[in-house]
Amino acid sequence: MTEPIVNLVDYHCHLDLYPDCERVFAECSQHGVATLAVTTTPQAFPRNKEMAARFPAVRVALGLHPQLVAERGSEIRIFEQLFPETRFIGEVGLDAGPQYYRSMDQQKQVFERVLQMCKEAGGRILSVHAVRTTRDILAMIEKHLPQDRGRVVLHWFNGTKTEAERAAKLGCYFSVNAQMLTSPKREPIVAGLPLNRILTETDGPFTKAGDRPARPFDTAETVTALANLFQVSNDVMQKQILNNLIKLEAL
Repeated sequence: MTEPIVNLVDYHCHLDLYPDCERVFAECSQHGVATLAVTTTPQAFPRNKEMAARFPAVRVALGLHPQLVAERGSEIRIFEQLFPETRFIGEVGLDAGPQYYRSMDQQKQVFERVLQMCKEAGGRILSVHAVRTTRDILAMIEKHLPQDRGRVVLHWFNGTKTEAERAAKLGCYFSVNAQMLTSPKREPIVAGLPLNRILTETDGPFTKAGDRPARPFDTAETVTALANLFQVSNDVMQKQILNNLIKLEAL
């Protein structure tokens, strides 16, 4: 199958959660968007993998979302069975939001197991969710996933400047969406991220582009916003993000 020409990157998108998901899969190749299709449960992975086989711009990640661990933590066994089928892992991580903090011990057990598997296998790339848990996430990465065994992309990073610096030292990348760049609180944090570690994402369909759910090709607007933030041209920013992706996936 011919590889598509890649112009954009969406490194965290829930393609299977769009009502017209097959069309969104196809758009990734049509628009040249290198897309990481994250899954929320291991049971969703096989269908996503089957769909992506037709659309070479899409990589599929095996996930077990922390918000679902309380009800579906036992699916870590399915996760273990499917793990050899992909080098991409996500969405995984920790969530200490009000609805989910009661399951934090179980979340940590699941996330630690995922990190251990990645360490043993090597070469995995993880898209990691961290809500009110950035310090814990970074401590677990430091303890369980050496940089030569895998790489973490912190999805929708909401930590502090100090935590961003620590994450960068641990080899982490950061996937940034448009909503992060419209927040007066978050924009300065994004501006402080190392430019050679930034990727774009949508987290669609959970974010909006105008009055509709964002789609992978909407990362073009995020490129523009990042270019303005870092005071470079769109072309320079677009090339930087593509080079960041190439470097990450070559590790």
